[in-house]
Amino acid sequence: MLWYAYLAYFGAGLLLANGIPHFINGISGRRFQNPFASPPGVGESSPFVNVLWGTVNFAIGYVLIFAVGDFDLGMTRDILMVSLGAFIAAVGLSWYFGRIRSGG
Repeated sequence: MLWYAYLAYFGAGLLLANGIPHFINGISGRRFQNPFASPPGVGESSPFVNVLWGTVNFAIGYVLIFAVGDFDLGMTRDILMVSLGAFIAAVGLSWYFGRIRSGG
């Protein structure tokens, strides 16, 4: 498989993991940080905006998985790259949002 497919799968993992907190907070009716708030990434946006942002992340992640390369669902490098992207995003987001939401 070509190198850019693995890069796309990694990016898909990042987007899928990033979509989770926005979507969950949005459907729970809570305001949450996103790039459209003021200031971007620090201020909180409405639940509706977060549901939309989470859904956009899911949609782009889906396209990157199934429109680039020949994705193979199983214990493959394809899944490894999606999982690695999701893990790195989850760790980074937990650090970032933990810092922002605690006020420090």
